[in-house]
Parts: sequence; C-alpha cells; structure tokens
Amino acid sequence: MLKEFKEFATKGNIFDMAIGVIIGGSFQKIVTSLVNDIIMPFVAVFTGKVDFNDLTLTIGNSSIRFGSFITTIVDFLIIAFSIFIAIRTFNRLNNKAKENIEKLYKKSHPDGDIFEEAKQEPTTKICPYCFSEINIKASRCAYCTSSLEEIDEESNVD
Repeated sequence: MLKEFKEFATKGNIFDMAIGVIIGGSFQKIVTSLVNDIIMPFVAVFTGKVDFNDLTLTIGNSSIRFGSFITTIVDFLIIAFSIFIAIRTFNRLNNKAKENIEKLYKKSHPDGDIFEEAKQEPTTKICPYCFSEINIKASRCAYCTSSLEEIDEESNVD
C-alpha cells in the first residue's frame, strides 16, 4: 500500500494538481480583494453603506449577515466567469489547432480524412432465425443449428 501511494504521489498529475491548487488559491485572494476593495465599495455608494459586509438582519438573538453572503456570491461569480472565459478560449484554440492539423493532412493526403475511422469489413452476421451473432463465414448457426447456406444463396440472386 505504501508503494502504491509513493507511485501515486510521484506521478506528474499530482504535481500539476498541487500547482493548480496553489495558483487557484492565489487567484481567489486576488478576486476577493477585487470584490472587497473595489467592487463592493462602488456598490456601497449606491446603497449608502460604507461596509457592505456589515449588512445584517437581526431576528431575536440571531443575526443573518446577508451583506457578507452577497459579497461571497459576487466573489464566486467573478471566479466562475473567469474560469468560463479560460475554458472557452482553450476550446477555441484547441479547435483551431485541430482544423490546422486537418488542413495539413488533407494537403498531403487529399483523399483521406484524418478523423475518419478505418473501414473494416464485417466479421459477423446475425442469424435470421434466432438473432444470434455468428461468424460471417458460417454456413450453419452455432446456436439454433439452422442452415444458412440457403439464405446466403437467395441474397446473392438478383
């Protein structure tokens, strides 16, 4: 078990993930600062409150900090939108690269399509009596023992 963990921990993917988590944490701090120090004070001008986080609703002995919640929602929306833009840009670049590869391939192979799967002749057929899959060269069904030669001869006659 220790050996498996060592293999998992030393794979490149875990290091990539760790770097992503660190960068994501730093990005989250930047967005939080943007929301708390720039966006929410701008919104406070319209609401008349200097600190948006202090907006609370008191019910009995409990206070609901809806200002802090709204700030967190704005924080989340900015991060989600940034990730959306990054993924959208990546997909566009990926599609352009794919198109360029296709163009290059078609220039060197005008009759071929790089993404078309190789066409293969079928190796099996379906028995018309029991609907089992059998070898295409079979003259008798292995499941129901029906003779298939008569059917093959009929299908070849036009």
